[in-house]
Amino acid sequence: MNRKLKVGLIGLGQRGFFLLRDTLLPMTGERLEIVGICDVYEDRRKTAAKMIEEACGHRPVMAEDYREILELKIDAVLIMSSWRSHLEMAIQAMKAGKYVGMEVGGAYSVEECWRLVHTSEETGMPCMLMENCCYGKRELMVLNMVKQGVFGDVVYCEGGYHHDLREEIAGGEVNRHYRLQEYLHRNCENYPTHELGPIARILGINRGNRMLSLTSTASCAKGMHAYLQKQTGPVTRYADAAFAQGDVVNTVIRCAGGETICLTLDTTLPRAYSRGFTVRGTEAAYFEDTDSLFLDREHHSYEFDPRPLWGNAAEYETKYLHPLWRDFNPTGGHGGMDEMVYGAFVDAALAGAQPPIDVYDAAAWMSITALSEASISMGSMPVAIPDFTSGRWVQRPDPLFG
Repeated sequence: MNRKLKVGLIGLGQRGFFLLRDTLLPMTGERLEIVGICDVYEDRRKTAAKMIEEACGHRPVMAEDYREILELKIDAVLIMSSWRSHLEMAIQAMKAGKYVGMEVGGAYSVEECWRLVHTSEETGMPCMLMENCCYGKRELMVLNMVKQGVFGDVVYCEGGYHHDLREEIAGGEVNRHYRLQEYLHRNCENYPTHELGPIARILGINRGNRMLSLTSTASCAKGMHAYLQKQTGPVTRYADAAFAQGDVVNTVIRCAGGETICLTLDTTLPRAYSRGFTVRGTEAAYFEDTDSLFLDREHHSYEFDPRPLWGNAAEYETKYLHPLWRDFNPTGGHGGMDEMVYGAFVDAALAGAQPPIDVYDAAAWMSITALSEASISMGSMPVAIPDFTSGRWVQRPDPLFG
């Protein structure tokens, strides 16, 4: 009989609840056992406990303090709490001998990123950043094409978190959501990993390449004020608040291989959702916003009329779909990406192996938030990006994505 991974869940807010319902509970039959749950709010604990009891036939241990979860006889913890608490909880969990899965967000200082890395190295406990966009169908297809040489040399990538979050931010106090306070007090690229994760894989970041420096520039902050002026109810308390977070933040990263990356945070102005995933190589280009591939020599006849190309990327799935997506029938959240990333976590934890998105990736990608904040505060001055691998990036392998 296959062993089940015994886990504790920390954080049962919006992200934690949907992961529990759509991704984790469906996994409990064969590979996963949820032993304990933690949240500072009692109603969230009770709701989650009832869901687990109805689905699994047992009631999990409930805790208000996450340290009680670390004392349980469990193999791993999944951290789905607010951004500010992720890294400290992960550090304490590794010290307690637990395999860590940590949801995404940005770091508050470079120092805490170093603490994360050093704790993993000292304890021997792995830490996986649960960046689901690394498992996106199109992101992995483009990665597969890059690895096969279709793009030639990749020289430039773009990505963004283009997501109108004004309603969520405004309702933060009512819904007990942390983004409100973040936007009131910080000005930075606060959510970099959705766009950076897939790009880092394509460019071999921490695996033969690394990020060297960045500059970050933020626009003024007008979007939340304009939005709140039109609202009614409790949210109007913040109608005249001075939001620190710029409406659009552009961050340009320079890599050791000479490539550049442009990240954009765009969450407080009206717009449609997009991650703006763009890859430019010497032989091909991909543009997410139109789901289009442009292959040199194959498409040059459309140089002055690109319309026939719009939406053509699906035509290349038969040849280039990544092996992880062949014969995969997604059922979990975010089009199957949650199912893939949490499946990879369980596989790695049960094997006691290093995860595909490891502690060095987590530190490098999350540090962009703190570094962008520093660059913005200094008038978009360049800021060095630390090498969290301490030189090992030159020869580190990428067994899953390579």
